[in-house]
Amino acid sequence: MKRTLCILSLACLATLSHAQEWKQGASDWANLPTVKQSRQGLYLTPQQAYEMVQKEGKNTLFLDIRTRAEAMYVGMPSAVDALVPYVEHQEIMGEWDDKRNIYVLEPNVDFPKEVERRLTDKGLNKQSRIILICRSGDRSAKASDLLAMSGFSSVYSIAEGFEGDMGKEGPSANRRTVNGWKNANLPWSYKLDKTKMYFPK
Repeated sequence: MKRTLCILSLACLATLSHAQEWKQGASDWANLPTVKQSRQGLYLTPQQAYEMVQKEGKNTLFLDIRTRAEAMYVGMPSAVDALVPYVEHQEIMGEWDDKRNIYVLEPNVDFPKEVERRLTDKGLNKQSRIILICRSGDRSAKASDLLAMSGFSSVYSIAEGFEGDMGKEGPSANRRTVNGWKNANLPWSYKLDKTKMYFPK
């Protein structure tokens, strides 16, 4: 299990820097960039995810899978049930990833177990609907694959993520202004709820 998690996490980290600009159309999932595709092929726009959680929240587990630092400094969707990081920064951020120009991220080996715990707490199981959101849809696709390999059967990825994709031209160039939860003006906050936060066991 740890080896599988490490392989998927490394694949995720290798592709995070290659995200392409992508705009979701009515039924445009076939044109989703490879880094955002999952094996189950279950995708939602932020608006679709929000509507689903509003209508069927009792039967759905909605997880933010970004790092704890992202949740603290960038904010979180108000509708999520919990923060369960797919990868995390080292406890002491002392190593640098020269390729990506960030501090090194490591796999969260507790990820599938923590997802299952959160399902159980909500009275759900591995066959229940799970929705994942990350920054821009890359990590959520990889996390969906890991959960599918661990027996979770209905895992949706929000393909635009929380912050969205990078613009390519003009004032939007190299800024996450293309799409995503925040840019769709869906509810989010910097104020965090401790009961939703992840604490390593």
